[in-house]
Amino acid sequence: MSATRYLYLARHAEPDADGSGLSAHGFRQADALGRRLATPGPDGTVVESLTCGPSARARATADAVAQHVPGAGVQACEEAGDLVPYVPERSELPPEYAEGVLDFVRKADGVHDPELTRACLERFAGPVRGDRGSGRDQREVVVTHAFTVGFLVAHALHAPPWRWVSLAPAHASLTVIRYPLGAPASVTVYNNVSHLPGELRWTGFPDHLRP
Repeated sequence: MSATRYLYLARHAEPDADGSGLSAHGFRQADALGRRLATPGPDGTVVESLTCGPSARARATADAVAQHVPGAGVQACEEAGDLVPYVPERSELPPEYAEGVLDFVRKADGVHDPELTRACLERFAGPVRGDRGSGRDQREVVVTHAFTVGFLVAHALHAPPWRWVSLAPAHASLTVIRYPLGAPASVTVYNNVSHLPGELRWTGFPDHLRP
């Protein structure tokens, strides 16, 4: 059976200086994120799975979230990791900013592995199908990284795959993609930080993108 997937994408909370875990602010962000995700959906469904990338900052965020959604457990996987999900050719880019995009991608810190990107889409994008489908809506949380969130948003909107470069969610922000059966995906929430106290919002968000 198949079901609509509500994919809750959360960027990890603010890391500490050496990247081995979370900062004091990061722990508070992760706790607030967990409280937000503990709220049932409009139809009463709750989070059924909690996946994170293998980095220490993603795992620490997921563990904090799991304190509020204990039934989901935490599963780490490479597909939810810190990906550089797509490296474009110059010919794919508008000439007026091709050099800037290529320079950004060259300097991006993350894993560039087309097979891993493909596995990410196969695992997380689209409605729930086959043995996993229960005939009812399912809510899944993935704690990942900014580039991976941006790539899944671009893919859901059928945007060119290089458009992940301009999507940069803040730490512990929440993005929700709805994948129904037989209809286009909907990005229902993007980079939402309303669950965070004012002093914890917008960390990790580029200054030039701030509204």
